[in-house]
Amino acid sequence: MTGGTTDTTSLEDAGFGIYVHWPFCLAKCPYCDFNSHVRHAPVDQVTFADALCRELDHMAGMTVGYKVSSVFFGGGTPSLMAPDTVARILDTITKRWTVAADTEITLEANPTSAEAENFRGYRSAGVNRVSVGVQALCDQDLKALGRQHTADEALQAFRTAASVFPRTSFDLIYARPGQTVADWRDELSRALAEQQGHMSLYQLTIEPGTPFADLHDRGRLQVPRDDLAADLFDVTQELTDKAGLPAYEVSNHARPGQESRHNLIYWRYGLYAGVGPGAHSRLLDEDGRRVAMSGERHPETWRDRVTRHGHGIVERSHIDTSQQADEYLVMGMRVSDGIDLKRYERIGGTPIDPVRIKTLVGDGLIRELPGNRIAATRSGMKVLNAVIGALSG
Repeated sequence: MTGGTTDTTSLEDAGFGIYVHWPFCLAKCPYCDFNSHVRHAPVDQVTFADALCRELDHMAGMTVGYKVSSVFFGGGTPSLMAPDTVARILDTITKRWTVAADTEITLEANPTSAEAENFRGYRSAGVNRVSVGVQALCDQDLKALGRQHTADEALQAFRTAASVFPRTSFDLIYARPGQTVADWRDELSRALAEQQGHMSLYQLTIEPGTPFADLHDRGRLQVPRDDLAADLFDVTQELTDKAGLPAYEVSNHARPGQESRHNLIYWRYGLYAGVGPGAHSRLLDEDGRRVAMSGERHPETWRDRVTRHGHGIVERSHIDTSQQADEYLVMGMRVSDGIDLKRYERIGGTPIDPVRIKTLVGDGLIRELPGNRIAATRSGMKVLNAVIGALSG
């Protein structure tokens, strides 16, 4: 470790969250590089719930005194979990930690009719927010994306979710092959008529090792060129702004107060405990040093490790202060309120060169905010990786 000091801001202001990974899916989407697995026989939910609860016990021992402000069930496909499984996990969390009265408890859901039948069960278990993976409002594109639902089925599931949960996110993928600005303007307008205060709007990216990457490499899958992707981004900002859902992060839009608290923990460089196959954690050790951990990715192997050792962690390393500063910069510049320059210096021991800041401000790529903060402008968000590279030198 070199330079910097213990970053107490990570817990005091950014918060502490718990991430629960359910790795199973009905089918593997061709664009997805998440740790997800298809099982053709029924998953033994009891033994996986046993393992998740036991790993939660392990994480509780590392986070004594922490208060939980967010729980997030991700995947995979968490809406394949039985409501009783979700209830058991949440019961374990409430027994092991102090849980804030207004804790956000999110579950990612696919909008098939079979999964939507569980919505009321999840609400009874304690889930108060769902993120519905609609992904497209075009049946042809849904099929190409490997989704298991139709556009009509997705809308019906979203409406059901909105009637059951206090908060609901409408999630879409755009910049899809063959998509025009007019197509997206029409599709997003339809989605905005349905939304309930939060939208995740992600540009399709070609991830290495996925079937889409193979098709792209062979010239059989064409994504929008950079100038068209920029136009699609501009339309996204235009329409969401008009609807009162400004971007609070590169790909996320919300009415004020409806932002995803769990994701803000990541983007504001807070602390989180991840349980489940392949889950990642960022915590502090007994000396206040930030530790990165990740679990065994293969579900059954992870479950066996938890049975033997009480956890499935296979990688653990301390993050030196210069790397912490880099991570804070990368994550924090994604959000509309950017980063605290004093916190950056406190973490890494070295300030960002003010000349670089002045140059980027002059180029219209970042802006200075009250409280000694900087944030990317809308133009800067389009070239965020380049902005971050210029700031870090």
